[in-house]
Amino acid sequence: MASLPVVKQPPPRVGALLDHLSRRIRLRSESVLAPLGLRPRHLLALTVLRDLGGSSQQALARTLEMDGTNVVGLLNDLEADHLVERRRSPEDRRRHVVELTDAGAQWLAKAECALASVEDEVFAELDHDQRATLYSLLRQAMRDCPPSPAGCIAEPPSC
Repeated sequence: MASLPVVKQPPPRVGALLDHLSRRIRLRSESVLAPLGLRPRHLLALTVLRDLGGSSQQALARTLEMDGTNVVGLLNDLEADHLVERRRSPEDRRRHVVELTDAGAQWLAKAECALASVEDEVFAELDHDQRATLYSLLRQAMRDCPPSPAGCIAEPPSC
């Protein structure tokens, strides 16, 4: 019997898999954040403020890659829940400095633990070493990307 010709196979592509996983994580994340009254953009802002120790509104807008008007709305949401505090900069009274409150830090810790359970669910088939390898590879892939918000690729907290 004649053997089949060898067909040159394209290399495996990960983009579609990453897109699918990110959608799964995003949907599950939104469902665990909703009871906390948070949306992913709230979580990102809280994380950045924690990691930077506070920020001017303009710097926060640049870091989050958001229009300044949208950042004001985002901060209004967070301030109404007493998760952040805005005050005038002592160096420049025209600027506002935004800082995470103690309540905001506690809420962020709850949200991060809830999100850790989402990762455990989505990556249940990977053991600890495989997850560490995946994390390392994704960080390596991010090196050539534009800077991301401070908290996006930080080590996750222990819950």
